[in-house]
Amino acid sequence: MQVEYSANNVAAARSLQVYTYLYTSMATFWIYDYACSLHQEWTFLLLSRWSKVKGLYIIARYAPFVLLAGHLYMNFIPNENSDKCQLLNNICSCFSLISVSCSECFFVLRTCALWNNNRIVFVTVVVTFLAVVVSSIGFAFATTANAPWTTSAIPGITGCYQSSAVVQLFIPFLLLIGLEFGLVSLTLIRAIQSWRSSNSHVYTVLVKHNIFYYACGLFFSGVNVLTLLLFHYGYQAMFQDFQFIVLAILATRMHLHLWHTDRYTHSSNALVFIPLSDISSAGSPI
Repeated sequence: MQVEYSANNVAAARSLQVYTYLYTSMATFWIYDYACSLHQEWTFLLLSRWSKVKGLYIIARYAPFVLLAGHLYMNFIPNENSDKCQLLNNICSCFSLISVSCSECFFVLRTCALWNNNRIVFVTVVVTFLAVVVSSIGFAFATTANAPWTTSAIPGITGCYQSSAVVQLFIPFLLLIGLEFGLVSLTLIRAIQSWRSSNSHVYTVLVKHNIFYYACGLFFSGVNVLTLLLFHYGYQAMFQDFQFIVLAILATRMHLHLWHTDRYTHSSNALVFIPLSDISSAGSPI
C-alpha cells in the first residue's frame, strides 16, 4: 500500500538529507585537513612554549571534532524524542560558539598586535568582542529554546529539525559582521599607515592573513543571514556550522603558518620565536 506524503513532509525530508550530506562532507574535509597538517601541528605543539594563544589554538582546533561528532550522531541515529534533539543541539551550539569565539580571538589579538597593543584600541576591540559574544549567546539560546523540534514523517529519514522558523538567529551573524568589519577596517588603516616603514615579511603575512580571514567571515556571515531569512526546515541552519568549521581551519592554519614563518626567519637561533607567534606578548613595533 503506497502512502502519500504532503509537500511539506517531502520538503522537510529533503532538507534533512541535504543537511546530513553537508555534515558528512564537513567531517570528511575536517579530517582530511587535520591529516594534511599533522606534521606541522605536532611540531608546533611540541616545540612552541605554552601560552594563552597556544591554549586558544588547541581549543579552536579540537572543538570542531566534538561539534561534528554531535551533529553526525543527531543526523544518522533514528530519534523520535524532541527533547533529546534539543539537548544534542544545545551541546553542539555550545561547541560552535566556543569554536568561533576562539577563532575570532586569534584575530582580535592579531589586530591589537598590529596596533602595538595600543591601550585605546585594545580596550575598544576587547569590549566590543565580549559584547558580541555575550549578545550572540543570548540570542542563540533564547530563540531556539522555545522552537519545537520534530523528525521526518517519512520512514528511513533520520535527523530532526525545528518545525517553526527561527529567523531571529540572523542577529548574531549581523553582530559578527559588524565586529569583523570593524577589525578589517583597523587592519587596513594600520597597513596603510605602515606600508612604507615596515619591511618585515612576518608583518606582511599577518596583514594578508587578517584581511583574507575577515573577507571569508563577512562572506559566510552574509550567506547565513540570507539563508535564515529565505529558507525553511533544515536548510535554515545548514551553513552555520560550515562557517564555523571554515573559520576554525583558517585560524589554526594561519597561526601554524605564522609560527613556522617566524621560526624559519629566526633559524640562526632555533630556540628564539618572535613575540608575534604568541601574539599576546607582542608589545613592540612589528
